[in-house]
Order: sequence, then C-alpha cells, then structure tokens
Amino acid sequence: MAKKVVATLKTGKGKEYSKVITMTKSPKGAYSFKEVIVHNDHVADAIASKK
Repeated sequence: MAKKVVATLKTGKGKEYSKVITMTKSPKGAYSFKEVIVHNDHVADAIASKK
C-alpha cells in the first residue's frame, strides 16, 4: 500500500502533498508510528503536533 501512495504523490497534484511519519514512545517503552499525508504548507504543523 505504501508504494501505491508514494507513486500517486509523485504525479499531478500529488506533488503538493507529503507523507509525514512521526514516532511516539509509550510509557511502557514501546514505539509507535503514525503516518499522515498533509499539504506541503502544513508539514511543520504535522511534525509539531504530538497526537
């Protein structure tokens, strides 16, 4: 699925969007990853948010 999303983002209007992957650490010590596709203007906001 990830390959399809990345391939779609490289063409047409998809160039205006970026895939942001953030990592959070749970209290038990395990890491979880969250993937979000956001507009290029809002990448910094997506990285700064801790949700």
